[in-house]
Amino acid sequence: MAHTQPQLDTSPPVSEEIRQTTCYMCACRCGINVHMKTDDTGKKRVAYIEGNRDHPVNKGVLCAKGSAGIMQHNAPSRLRAPMKRVGPRGSGKFEEISWDEALDIAAGWLEPIRKDNPEKLAFFTGRDQSQSFTSFWAQNFGTCNYAAHGGFCSVNMATAGIYTMGGAFWEFGQPDWDHTKLFMLFGVAEDHDSNPIKMGIGKIKARGARVIGVNPIRSGYNAVADDWVGITPGTDGLFILSLVHVLMKAGKIDLEYLSQFTNAPVLVNQDPDSPDYGLFLRDDHGAPLVINRKTGQLAPFDMHGVRPDLGGSFTMGDITHVSVFQLMAQRYLSDDYAPEAVAERCGIPAKRIRSIAAELARVAFDEAFEIEREWTDFRGETHKTMKGRPVAMHSMRGVSAHANGFQTCRALHVLQILLGTVEAPGGFRFKPPYPKPVTAHPAPHCRVTPNKPLDGPHLGFVHGPEHLALKTDGSPARIDKAFTWENPMSSHGLMHMVISNAHAGDPYKIDTLFMYMANMSWNSSMNTRGVMEMLTDTDENGDYVIPRIIYSDAYSSEMVAYADLILPDTTYLERHDCISLLDRPICEADGAADAIRWPVVEPDRDVRGFQTVLVQLANKMKLPGFTNEDGTAKWQDYADYIVNHERKPGIGPLAGFRGEDGSKVGRGEVNPEQLNKYIENGGFFIEHIPEEAQYFKPWNMAYQDWAVNLGLYDNPQPYLFQLYVEPLRKFQLAAEGHGERQPPEHLRARIKETMDPLPIWYETDQHGNDGYTVNALTQRPMAMYHSWGTQNAWLRQIHGRNPLYVPTKLMRENGLSDGDWARVSSPHGEITVPVMEMAALNENTVWTWNAIGKRKGAWALEENAPEATKGFLLNHLIHELLPPKGDGMRWANSDPITGQAAWFDLKVKIEKAAAPDDMQESQPAVPAQDSPVGTGPKELKWKVGK
Repeated sequence: MAHTQPQLDTSPPVSEEIRQTTCYMCACRCGINVHMKTDDTGKKRVAYIEGNRDHPVNKGVLCAKGSAGIMQHNAPSRLRAPMKRVGPRGSGKFEEISWDEALDIAAGWLEPIRKDNPEKLAFFTGRDQSQSFTSFWAQNFGTCNYAAHGGFCSVNMATAGIYTMGGAFWEFGQPDWDHTKLFMLFGVAEDHDSNPIKMGIGKIKARGARVIGVNPIRSGYNAVADDWVGITPGTDGLFILSLVHVLMKAGKIDLEYLSQFTNAPVLVNQDPDSPDYGLFLRDDHGAPLVINRKTGQLAPFDMHGVRPDLGGSFTMGDITHVSVFQLMAQRYLSDDYAPEAVAERCGIPAKRIRSIAAELARVAFDEAFEIEREWTDFRGETHKTMKGRPVAMHSMRGVSAHANGFQTCRALHVLQILLGTVEAPGGFRFKPPYPKPVTAHPAPHCRVTPNKPLDGPHLGFVHGPEHLALKTDGSPARIDKAFTWENPMSSHGLMHMVISNAHAGDPYKIDTLFMYMANMSWNSSMNTRGVMEMLTDTDENGDYVIPRIIYSDAYSSEMVAYADLILPDTTYLERHDCISLLDRPICEADGAADAIRWPVVEPDRDVRGFQTVLVQLANKMKLPGFTNEDGTAKWQDYADYIVNHERKPGIGPLAGFRGEDGSKVGRGEVNPEQLNKYIENGGFFIEHIPEEAQYFKPWNMAYQDWAVNLGLYDNPQPYLFQLYVEPLRKFQLAAEGHGERQPPEHLRARIKETMDPLPIWYETDQHGNDGYTVNALTQRPMAMYHSWGTQNAWLRQIHGRNPLYVPTKLMRENGLSDGDWARVSSPHGEITVPVMEMAALNENTVWTWNAIGKRKGAWALEENAPEATKGFLLNHLIHELLPPKGDGMRWANSDPITGQAAWFDLKVKIEKAAAPDDMQESQPAVPAQDSPVGTGPKELKWKVGK
């Protein structure tokens, strides 16, 4: 009898329909195809998520997080309805209410504040990706107290980049993956820019390009690097300036690039007795002056035909002015920066520092190339080719989250500039709407008037003491003390200080804390236990010290339990979002791009998108900006706002498909069908940069004209890279006694020491750390993004618990083996946790994954879930303040320039300990909260359709 081959369907249909939108499982904002099937009730449901091959960010690639979005959408921890607290704060006891009641309660709390004292509202948002809108809401409410999460994440990197070169890493730019031959990463964990970096590293390694990873921990991208540099945490700036020393001494810097495109030839006042000491020599129009090599005479930097002299000097009266380049040479050629002088502190042998500098120089100069592409610069000079220097760099939180992070990030940007690689083929390239000079950004505003909008944008860039957010008596205008003498350049605000300052009533008391997607009672907090106590503390009358807390989240996070009113958000597949050029767009170096999210499914719970709730609250309170002259509402929901709001005539949240027929780009009238056009186009829009404008953007007039036509700015904004940042010098001058605004006496020395206009390195404050000599760090794994990952049924199986990784040397010294427990302590607290040996780790550094450990009762996890028992946080060892110094003050554990939280300055000691108890739970064990959504099922599975 003949064998009959069974008939198998090897390609069953994945779905009945594909709906394209934007992922929200991390900050990459990749394009996704959401496959839909009809369920037994006749409703379309999500069956499968894959990458969108046409999308400019990920080109079809999707990581574990993105694929697991289906589990995020169906998470048992999703909030189900608005709730008001019925038990003590922190207990998790709530009662579900209607949206009408919730909005009435919120407006009833907020309207009296706005009428009498708007600053009594502190409105701070987490990683919402819609900050242009939330800041617009706060500005129209009238409070000065608004910011987002950047102050404890990446403000050092972003701010240092803006002041130095008009942009930085992350959303600001990317390597030139098509031409780079040497790629160097600093302090990058694998959750950073996940898919684009993976794709880029794959592309350059296929060409034989080299990757150098500088990180105390060898994981993720550093694990696939050709050369891993296990640096001592907090010494990156010293290492970078040593590279600068070697390169300058060898003459391996791009002198032509420096003279034409940077302020290296700009003249600086050198008279210590002058009130302008350290400031630029300028002409009557305010243009910085250089010496023209052609004539030997003074000339404005942007004069047609000028050839700026890097070695220029000029004496006017009794005052000598010398070039920035001469000041740099005096500083960085000093033996203080020689590899032999820094090697021990950095944990990198001097020979290796020299070899890395030699490799940078070899690739930048010996492998330089030219692209046959004509372009015209801002001085009107036409160049026949574009010279490429194929060295690219990328960096993020690892170098940023230190109290010397701002100057370290500045040093890294200067290193790139000295090699001539920024915006050159093969180097680091900006993504629109960057590059922008710092002068193109607003200064911060803080003038509060009852029943009126704030006088301007909350956040921005200061150019001197005149822009500080101070009241007339010199006290801080903002609850987080952003833009004060304590942290003058805090461009993203200080979200990590809001709760502790509000609790202390310093600089004043607030009435309502309104937060969105900010898990401040757990992994987003320094001093976790202290913050939980602050949120529940009562005064002598038994009233809460922070009177009211409104919170919005999509999930039952730890922070939910501490709110008085919960406004439940949707999942990202159930709402409209706008990834805007006004905010944090998805652009690529070759094009301006933005994107939307839209409700590919309708919620099956009584929840609303947070941005829509803000519109509804604004309409209820009739906030200006949201209200027409006749008192009617301008917009009904967030989708209505996205389409119909204009920030200025013809420019709105979305750049694509503008004009009545959708044919205009960047600038154009409102198009009622704009969202539908985006949906038809895969959820995104991209406008490519002309070929002749793709490189040298800050100085390329073709790019400048293209950017003006697109609406990125109103007129061309060419500028010089700022190796020497003059605003920093203005703060030093104030500290030296010059000017009308003076810092308090106790801050003068710190301002003079840290706010140097040329990058410096200084040891972070180690007072109180006697006996605590081991560095302790956290990273996030590629499969996680902040708090969300470990409630996800798929991702939990990758990382359900986190050990403390300990280097071999410390394991042997403390008699530890894998699976043993160790007591880890800091001046602030202690934890007892399981350990695991890791050889590829700086020998005096321990680390763990962040955001794995959960509190019992949160995220719909069972109380014995490994995340709540074996998982733990290093946050229990950190404090937002440094140990007391005996001077009567508590100094912030942050960068003195920007106020960024110094998470990675943590020092600990480690010793072997017995397992905590029979349950072997990590310590401290925080009591369980009640879960307003219960716990998830034993099995989470379903099948959609046939």
